[in-house]
Amino acid sequence: MKSKHDIDDDDMIEDTEETDDGSFAELFEQSGKENKRWLEPGQKLTGKVLKIGNEFIFMDTGQKGEGVIERKEFLDLDGNLTVNEGDEISAYFLSSSHGEMRFTTKIGGGASGGGTAQLEQAWQAGVPVEGVVEKEIKGGYEIKLGTSRAFCPYSQIALRRVENPEALIGTRLTFQISEYAENGRNIIVSRRSLLEEEQRRLKNEAQAGISEGMTVDGTVTSLQDYGAFVDIGGLEGLLPISEIGWSRVKDVREVLTVGQQLKVVIKTIDKEKERISLSIKDTLADPWEQVPARFPEGSFHTGTVARLDTFGAFVTISDGIDGLLHISKLGAGKRINHPREVVKEGEQIEVKIEGIDLGNRRISLALAGPARAAAEEEATMTEFRRQADDGPKGMGTLADMFKPKAQRGKK
Repeated sequence: MKSKHDIDDDDMIEDTEETDDGSFAELFEQSGKENKRWLEPGQKLTGKVLKIGNEFIFMDTGQKGEGVIERKEFLDLDGNLTVNEGDEISAYFLSSSHGEMRFTTKIGGGASGGGTAQLEQAWQAGVPVEGVVEKEIKGGYEIKLGTSRAFCPYSQIALRRVENPEALIGTRLTFQISEYAENGRNIIVSRRSLLEEEQRRLKNEAQAGISEGMTVDGTVTSLQDYGAFVDIGGLEGLLPISEIGWSRVKDVREVLTVGQQLKVVIKTIDKEKERISLSIKDTLADPWEQVPARFPEGSFHTGTVARLDTFGAFVTISDGIDGLLHISKLGAGKRINHPREVVKEGEQIEVKIEGIDLGNRRISLALAGPARAAAEEEATMTEFRRQADDGPKGMGTLADMFKPKAQRGKK
């Protein structure tokens, strides 16, 4: 009896005759897919834990057989198991024998040991190796890999500069062999490459789990003049200064601190540029929804001059709500050149609500009470000074006093 691997050309012709063109194409495509399922030593695979035994863990690999990994690879320093049935794990294919596929998470931590031959295979296949940081040497660390020695530069031991290099001595870590020469007498390893790969994996998982409009927890990582960077579970987003709240913020450092916990809304996600924009403002109630009830036309309120412009003064009458006091309302009927002639930033004044435009979020204001009287007085004094500056300098001669009014001031 022939196996599926012993089918000859005649058999193929018979099969072709017994099937139509469509079914043959499907069989050919399926055959191609099966051929692609062969695993290469060192190939990384992600699968689900099917069963946990006393010595081995069995993993669903998507192949016809199950994957087997030594149980001790998933024990922490206290001997506790770090995985459960149903968890997804990533491992590297080692070999296949009698339908059993052997996997490992790292050389030195499981079935393959840590000999020179295994280290060379790990280097060729890109499988991580487990080693102990023995001591500091010039430029980095000496790493013990089984019976072999390797060198790890300072720059490759972590993602960022280690503040206390001696603290790593004696620790057992996982590395990638970046160089293997002289039959194992010259080995260079990197831990940073594995950390970067894990960081990318977590980042991809985090990106897949977020969408625009979601409210998430975040931690402030740094403060800038234009906003703050916030970590939202492995991803970093920008919280612009304009999105910190409904009130105008001049200095981020006055309202946020590094390490502060926040709830933020994901406003936009740009996957191509890897940028995420966040907002605190969108988690808060919109103060403009209460404007008609709290600030009806004709009502009087005390506000603070927030900023001045050539056309008027913006006055904050509540958090997130500014009204415009137009320059024409500042001079009490008299012309002024700039609002600063009457009011100044930070000054508290009484205003009257003259008009509300909810669609454009605009409120028109007018001076009221003592502020109006003070403005009128200031405008009058300003006008008097201007006329004095434009008038004749000095009293002139006695003869000038007796000249007709139309001729005064002429030389």
